[in-house]
Amino acid sequence: MKVDDVIKALDAEEIYIADDGREITSGYAGDFLSHVMGRAPADCAWFTIMNNVNVCAVATLADIALIVLCEGVKPDDNLLAKVKIQGFNVISTKLDIYNAVVTFDRALK
Repeated sequence: MKVDDVIKALDAEEIYIADDGREITSGYAGDFLSHVMGRAPADCAWFTIMNNVNVCAVATLADIALIVLCEGVKPDDNLLAKVKIQGFNVISTKLDIYNAVVTFDRALK
């Protein structure tokens, strides 16, 4: 599944797209950043409500393909600046995390 496919499936807003063709192989949901760093698989879509600059650091360490901000959350200014520098894909959906993950999972299959 590509970034564009996830955007369509979640009816999401593009916040910043560095590589819309990046392949997404799985998903991970979590807001406890140390867990995400150690457990999120590479090339996944990460579902979170965290919106600060630490999100970019975690995404870098875990090789996250797409950051999905749920519940209508938008990145703070520092996160937005950092993802542009680091080249991460970030979208925002109005769905809560549970429904975003369920919708994503159905689209992935």
